[in-house]
Amino acid sequence: MDFTLDIYTELLQAFRQEGYCFLTFADYCKKETLLPVEKCVILRHDVDAKPINSLKMARIEAGMGIKSTYYFRIVPKSNQPEIIKQIVALGHEIGYHYEDLTICKGDKTKAIEHFESCLNYFRTFYPVTTICMHGSPRSRFDNKTLWNDFDYRQFGIVGEPYFDTDFNTFFYLTDTGRCWDGDKFSVRDKVNNCFAEKFHTTQEIISAIRHQIIPQKLLITTHPQRWNNNLFKWIEEYCIQNLKNLIKRFLIK
Repeated sequence: MDFTLDIYTELLQAFRQEGYCFLTFADYCKKETLLPVEKCVILRHDVDAKPINSLKMARIEAGMGIKSTYYFRIVPKSNQPEIIKQIVALGHEIGYHYEDLTICKGDKTKAIEHFESCLNYFRTFYPVTTICMHGSPRSRFDNKTLWNDFDYRQFGIVGEPYFDTDFNTFFYLTDTGRCWDGDKFSVRDKVNNCFAEKFHTTQEIISAIRHQIIPQKLLITTHPQRWNNNLFKWIEEYCIQNLKNLIKRFLIK
């Protein structure tokens, strides 16, 4: 079965065995970090819901000596302080998964005030220096457009993946749609790049790593709520995501 914590562990092990190192997004934004690195993976997780899954994933990574970035939303189904504290204690980066324009119904003045308030809140757990937009697929507002009128760097932010990643150097993989080629299910989690490689399953990615036919630099985004070893929870997420995919395809059309 795909999208289990076991196969996620196998994915990390495959990268490790082929000599890849792992970076948080803040590490990437420190450009000097990349100078000696030939093979690397920026590892990002969007904690949309079920943060307990993120904690399980964070423990697996910490046990392998890997640090990654976890972006938390402000809403209760993501924002659970005790879990945030535990992930920070494991050595991972924490960032703000912002959706302020959606929450404030398009009012940019209120949205930027809301953004600053939420950013300050998450900084009580960790010195947040990177942020990442939440796609809010059912909203007519694209949260990234907040930065058409404001500059996140004025808030001490050094990077936002959709603005500050060189996607012609870093091959982008995201599990949006509960697959790795879910462009047709994605409303906003899309990037322009020069890569032709396509993968559908995690096992296909693992095989490509072992056969050395995958790019040497990658940005990988997961949504930990999708990754379960428990069979009941795995089936539940499988059914829910298939329904979401139908809705997203309708919205995109």
